[in-house]
Amino acid sequence: MLAFANAKINLGLNITEKRPDNYHNLETVFYPVKIYDVLELLDAEETSCAIKGIDVPGAVSDNICLKAYRLLQEDFSLPAQQIVLLKNIPVGAGLGGGSSDAAFLIKLANDKFKLGLSVSQMEDYARKLGADCAFFIQNKPLYAFEKGDQFKELNIDLSKYYLVLVKPSVHVSTADAYALLKPALPVEGLKELIHLPLKDWKNHVKNDFEEAMFIKYPEIAIVKEQLYQAGATFALMSGSGSSVFAIFEHEVALPELEIKNRVFYNI
Repeated sequence: MLAFANAKINLGLNITEKRPDNYHNLETVFYPVKIYDVLELLDAEETSCAIKGIDVPGAVSDNICLKAYRLLQEDFSLPAQQIVLLKNIPVGAGLGGGSSDAAFLIKLANDKFKLGLSVSQMEDYARKLGADCAFFIQNKPLYAFEKGDQFKELNIDLSKYYLVLVKPSVHVSTADAYALLKPALPVEGLKELIHLPLKDWKNHVKNDFEEAMFIKYPEIAIVKEQLYQAGATFALMSGSGSSVFAIFEHEVALPELEIKNRVFYNI
């Protein structure tokens, strides 16, 4: 069985405080986009994971998809499977690729083996694997808070716009990004700001990681500025970086950005 695990972007991100468990409380709006990894579950003599496509740091035996399957095996008598992951979502880009892979693995196993798990049950499994994993179970625009794993419904639709994503060559470690951050309560809450007209987002909707990441990786800041120069109505770094997305009123081509960066159009 196959699954297509999509990426996400953050339409704003405020890191509000550090928690006693060393995670951070935050508020963000997760928005799914059309950049995909491909997952397959194949019957096998022993459970393993094979990764193809772009390189993924770390040992294959520590891959989050394998962790997700073993987590389910703790509660269900699941047979051995080979997990095949075709990796296309950039790594270290703030796009939630690994989290999406894990969540879609849970949904794929639920379907293949008819486990009968509800959405909330699958979200509970996903929460054990990473702060943003649970979002990909529902996989629709959601306002997220606490660690990023609690959600409220949100009515937001960007389908009439043209979305572009640019991934610079730099890789950003989420742990390093948090280490450079000073949490603070926002002056204006994102849940209200996200309902402003899109033209006003530039002056109100922000990503708390940008300031520190732009200093450490100035090429990310340059990409954002180039997107605005190209006519974007709104541009923002996603997650802890390094990718930057832009919302345009019309279709665009960005050949100058393609020279040094990976560019995804109409996401």
